[in-house]
Amino acid sequence: ADLKIKYDNFLQSKHIVSKPAGFEPSPILSPLFDWQKDIVKWAIKKGKAALFEDCGLGKTPQQLEWSYQVSQHTKKPVLIVAPLAVSKQTRREANKFGYTATICRSQIDVQPGINITNYEVLSHFDASKFGGVVLDESSILKSYSGKIKQQIIDMFQDMSYKLACTATPAPNDFMELGNHAEFLGIMTRPEMLSTFFVHDGGSTQNWRLKGHAQDDFWEWIASWAVVFSNPADLGYDGIDYKLPPLIVTQHTVKTSHKIDSTGQEMFFAPTIQTLNERRAARHNSLEQRVKKCAEIANSTDKQVLVWCDLNDESKALTKAIDGAVEVTGSDTDEHKANAMMAFSDGSVRALISKPKIAGWGMNWQNCDTEIFCGLSDSFEAYYQAVRRCWRFGQKNTTNIHIVTSDAEGVVKENIERKQKNAQHMTSEMVKYTKEILKKDIHGTIRQIDDYLPTQEMILPEWLKVG
Repeated sequence: ADLKIKYDNFLQSKHIVSKPAGFEPSPILSPLFDWQKDIVKWAIKKGKAALFEDCGLGKTPQQLEWSYQVSQHTKKPVLIVAPLAVSKQTRREANKFGYTATICRSQIDVQPGINITNYEVLSHFDASKFGGVVLDESSILKSYSGKIKQQIIDMFQDMSYKLACTATPAPNDFMELGNHAEFLGIMTRPEMLSTFFVHDGGSTQNWRLKGHAQDDFWEWIASWAVVFSNPADLGYDGIDYKLPPLIVTQHTVKTSHKIDSTGQEMFFAPTIQTLNERRAARHNSLEQRVKKCAEIANSTDKQVLVWCDLNDESKALTKAIDGAVEVTGSDTDEHKANAMMAFSDGSVRALISKPKIAGWGMNWQNCDTEIFCGLSDSFEAYYQAVRRCWRFGQKNTTNIHIVTSDAEGVVKENIERKQKNAQHMTSEMVKYTKEILKKDIHGTIRQIDDYLPTQEMILPEWLKVG
């Protein structure tokens, strides 16, 4: 018996999960859905957690309630870090749900309670002054060698309460989940790799999940992250969370084929392979693609969202499309935020920008038409850009128009291949974590047994008097 106890203890010691380090939440008075309230309670009890929820599931009101409770508990302000224009959107959501939130550009602007800033000015804050931090669109951490990622991890390493929120935690590989675990202080990325992964073949750059460690890996993920695409995944009613149809139409424009090294005109456009060749093809087809995009955008009076990747594309599209407003990287922060919010309220008909500038975090269910003036090879950028409009809360069929030249076909195939891989990865994450999370999250719910009376109650006479 003693040997069995010792062996059971040994097995338990090998059981790797993130232990709760939070506190008991207060009653939630905000008008959140039941499943949102339960997830917020779960995240508060965890102390350090991630919400990997699909676009439109209400991550913003959940992070606002989490921030409010952490601020009340620690008696310190909480900082929400978000992409630039998302800050104003988050404050608008705060007002809608009954919270008070302050947009800040430096520590001197910070007020008690909930504070919001953007990643570009994060160095102007003192992390020790805050009781907790929220990373909105935390997929910024995926660039594990990037300066911003390391700055964020170092800056908040001693923070007791952390929350990370994104719909794309690992757009390319399971390994990218390690960046979130490192930010939350649960496990470093090298520790995660050595614990759950092995080198794939002879390459030291490629890793794959150990076969025998698969269940343990997903149990570990579920101990600190919520992963789902519909509340039904976690046992809630998800009937209202069905996306409208998405129609993707590719438009191929013809270009001059004089692009070989000898200057000879080629009868057919060659298949573009290298990145430099693709860039050259995009420049060669710019005029034709812009013309086609403008034709599509000007054929309707509805709002249109137009995406591009080149500065010359952006300028030409703004001139060619009726009522267009351009948002570029060189614009002031004020112009970027105001233009994007104006598109949100409908006062701007057509918004022209790049996915890396406006493709994250904004809620544009008011628009159901998007146009891509060409495609880059980034699936995450494409996915996030599409999901600005095609998200829960969208009532209309969403139309995506992709305009490429006859020399760029391989780009669309690359995006489609990456999309299939990402869909498979998301389904795997949900499949392995949902049962564990159901028990964990539903465990925070107060259990109420139905009482079925079988006898009539007889009240004493002294209770009846008066």
